[in-house]
Amino acid sequence: MSNHIPDSFFPEKFRILSGSTLKIIAMLTMLIDHTGMAVLSQLPQAQIPFFSFLGNPVSLYRLSRDIGRVAFPIFCFLLVEGFLHTKNRFRYGRNLLLFAIISELPWNYIHTNTFFYEKQNVFFTLFIGYLGFCAIERFREKQTLQFFSVLGLLGVSCFFQADYGWKGFIFLLIMYTLHKERTAQAIIGSCWLAYEWKACFAFLSINMYNGKRGFIKGKGAKYFFYAFYPLHLTLLIFIRQYLL
Repeated sequence: MSNHIPDSFFPEKFRILSGSTLKIIAMLTMLIDHTGMAVLSQLPQAQIPFFSFLGNPVSLYRLSRDIGRVAFPIFCFLLVEGFLHTKNRFRYGRNLLLFAIISELPWNYIHTNTFFYEKQNVFFTLFIGYLGFCAIERFREKQTLQFFSVLGLLGVSCFFQADYGWKGFIFLLIMYTLHKERTAQAIIGSCWLAYEWKACFAFLSINMYNGKRGFIKGKGAKYFFYAFYPLHLTLLIFIRQYLL
C-alpha cells in the first residue's frame, strides 16, 4: 500500500491506523462475531441480558454479534485497497477464489454440522466483488459492456447466495467507486448499510487509515491473513463439538 495520506473526514493527526492494523481489527471482530454464532449461541448463560440499551436487552451473545458487524465493511475496504495496489491482479483474484474453496467445508459445517449448506462463504462475495472491479476497469470506455458485466455478476451473487448476498456485492461496488472520496464513501456506504446499521461504525476505523502498509509484510504473513478465515472456523467447530 502506498504512503499517500488518503481523503478522510478525520483530521490528519487522527489517521493513525495502517492497513495491517485494519486487518487485525477485521480479523478480531470477525472472530468475536463467529464465536458468538458458533459457541455463545449454545450457552444459555451467554444469552441472559446483563443490561438494556434503548429498551433492547443486551446479552453477551448479542454483544458479540453486534461487534462483529464492523468486520465486513473493513474487509471490503481492504479488498479495494489490495486490488488497487497489488502487483499481480490475476494472483490476487486466484488467492480469493482458492481460499473461498478451502473455506467452504468449515463454513458449511459450522452452520449445519454437515458438509452441505445452501449459502456460500464470504470469500465468494469478495471474489465476485473483485470480478466487478475488473469489469469496471476493463470496460471503462465501453459502458454498455461494463453495465451488463456488472449486472451479470449481480445475478451470480444472487444465484450463489454467498454471505451478505447481492447487498454485499453492491456495497463492494460502492466502496470501489468512491475509494478516492472517503467521506462520500462513508455516507453512501452507511446509507446502504442502514439495514445493518451497527456495521456503519466500521467507517470510523476506515477513516483513520493512514495509507501505509504497516507491519504485516512478506508472503507468510499475507497468506496467514487469508488462512485465518478457514482456520478460525475450524477451531470454533472443534470447541463447539468437543469442549462444550
